[in-house]
Amino acid sequence: MKGRQQNFYGNFAGFYDALTENVDRARMAGFIVEKLAEQGIDGGIVLDAGCGTGELCLRLARAGYDLIGADPSEEMLEIARERVMESGEDILLLGQGMEELDLYGTIRAAVSTLDTVNHLPDREAVRRAFSRVSLFMEEGGVFLFDVNTRYKHAQVLGNNAYLYDLGDLYCGWQNEWREEEGVTDISLTFFEEGEDGRFDRCDECFSETWYAPEFLQAALEEAGFALLQRFDGYRDRPVTEKSQRVVYLAKKEGK
Repeated sequence: MKGRQQNFYGNFAGFYDALTENVDRARMAGFIVEKLAEQGIDGGIVLDAGCGTGELCLRLARAGYDLIGADPSEEMLEIARERVMESGEDILLLGQGMEELDLYGTIRAAVSTLDTVNHLPDREAVRRAFSRVSLFMEEGGVFLFDVNTRYKHAQVLGNNAYLYDLGDLYCGWQNEWREEEGVTDISLTFFEEGEDGRFDRCDECFSETWYAPEFLQAALEEAGFALLQRFDGYRDRPVTEKSQRVVYLAKKEGK
C-alpha cells in the first residue's frame, strides 16, 4: 500500500484544493491561533506538518507566526511555492514527511491537519512522527493535530460511494472499510474537462488508518507530550460518539 500512497500524493495535488474547498480553513486557522495564544504562543516558529498546497501556512503566517511547511509530496509543495510567492509571505517549505522531519532549529508549535496522521500507515510511523515533532519542539511548545474517528471511518466513509460535480471536474469516490485492520481504502476517479471539451480520466487510490484515542495519547506521552484537551472538530465543544474529526491539543513537557 505504501506505493499506492506515494502515487496518490503525486497525482492528487492538482485536484486537492477543489476537493477540499468545503473545509472552513478560516475557522480552522482561527481556532489554531486561539489555542496557541491560550498557551502563551502568539508568535515564533510554527511547523505545519503535512502542509499540502500551503493554504493553512499562509493563514497562520498572516496571523503573525513564522511558518515552516513540510510535506512529502513535491507536487503539493510546487503548488504551495507558487501560492507563497504570489502572497509575498516568507515561508520555508520542506519536502519531508512528519516521520522523517529534520529541521534546522527548534519550533514553538506544530500543527498537522486534514487527516495527515491518518495517512501514516501504521502505529510505528505515528510513534516516529510524534517523536520527530517532539525532537524539535521547545519545552512548553504545543502540538495540535486532528484525526478522523472510527465513527467516520465505519459509518460515514464505510463502504460508501460518492460522486462530486465540481464544474469542469468530476470525481467518483469509492470507500472500502476493512474493520479488522481499522483501515479505509479509498479509490478516486477524476474526469477533468480539457480545452477541447473532452474529459481526461485519472485514477488514484490511498488508505487512511484509524488510531484509537488510547494509542494516540500513549504515543504522545512516549514522545514527551502531555495531552491537554480533545475537541470535536475545530470548535470549542466536547468529543461525542458521533464526532467525525477530533482535534488533539498537547504540550511538550520539561525534562
